[in-house]
Amino acid sequence: MRKPGEVQLVNCTKRFGPTVAVDNIDLKIPAGAYCCLLGPSGCGKTTILRMIAGHETPTSGEVLIDGENVVGLPPVRRGTAMMFQDYALFPHLSCIDNVAFSLKMSGVGKAERRKRAGEVLARVQMAAFADRVPAQLSGGQKQRIALARALITNPRVLLLDEPLSALDEFLRLQMRGELRRMQRDLGITFIHVTHTQPEAIALADLVVVMDHGHIEQAASAQDVYDKPRTAYVARFIGGQNVLAGRVAGVNDGVIVLDLPQRGQIEFPARGEAPTAGSTVYIAVRRDRIHLTKKSAAGKVNAVSGKVSTIEYQGTWVKVTLQQEGGEDFVVNLPDSEFFSDPVNSGDAVWAYWNAADVHRLVGGAGRTDRPYASGQN
Repeated sequence: MRKPGEVQLVNCTKRFGPTVAVDNIDLKIPAGAYCCLLGPSGCGKTTILRMIAGHETPTSGEVLIDGENVVGLPPVRRGTAMMFQDYALFPHLSCIDNVAFSLKMSGVGKAERRKRAGEVLARVQMAAFADRVPAQLSGGQKQRIALARALITNPRVLLLDEPLSALDEFLRLQMRGELRRMQRDLGITFIHVTHTQPEAIALADLVVVMDHGHIEQAASAQDVYDKPRTAYVARFIGGQNVLAGRVAGVNDGVIVLDLPQRGQIEFPARGEAPTAGSTVYIAVRRDRIHLTKKSAAGKVNAVSGKVSTIEYQGTWVKVTLQQEGGEDFVVNLPDSEFFSDPVNSGDAVWAYWNAADVHRLVGGAGRTDRPYASGQN
């Protein structure tokens, strides 16, 4: 296997007529990284993948692989391989011939290409299925054959377009681990397009959150989840509640926010303090919040609401509160905490948290003209 490739997009824009699919983005993916491009349908993530692969040409900007501008080069000269969402296996060919097909097109002799295909099949644990046709395989087995067919070209960069979307939930979780293990064993750069937040968080060294052709945040999975940059990222990734308040003051490094008709929030400034009277957006992780039936009126870092839904998730319970004049507020309680003092639908409750668990966001409310759901509880 050749060394992994570093991928960089510089001032990259792609237009389809009047539609801007990718809008002047800059992105650097280190060699050997597992990168997930994450976002809702139409955000531009697949267009980026296709520009790296050579199936689309940027309207402007550069696509660099190991420092070489590959715009204009055909896919076969880029050192990339692409695994398509539907796997695109030839139904009339055996598994070994599917895997060896690109070598056949390159003029490699039959004995040599079947030998090399057999080696790659063994690497993905599919050697025993070499003579079967795709119709005789399960979804997970088809995925392994598609992966083997991509790997036989010895790529520097492997591009995966929604590779798990066609699988059932159990198999998706199993194959998620397989992909990560394979990437570590092979050591090459993986760039994986997905609209599913838990998939990106579980797999990626680098998560790139996109919307409307823009990169909202590119960071480690931990940072994207725990320290979302904007309200859009906080809502799309999930696991966070977003609140907005007007700055009442900054006292000894502590920011005080007034929530309209809902009390105050206090939290450490951690950086440049906002000006008095400005609007600040903050996020609080759902699993850092507690519930009480006792009134917390007049206390800081607490909001009231009425329980609208309760969803048991095994080790934790998701409790959704309806707030007067605000969006739903979600609390993820450990099952032991919930059942020690359970609440019921319709109960009036207070949610409260520690000041240290408040995270200040950049910018305003973010785009809200599309749903944020996508496989995130």
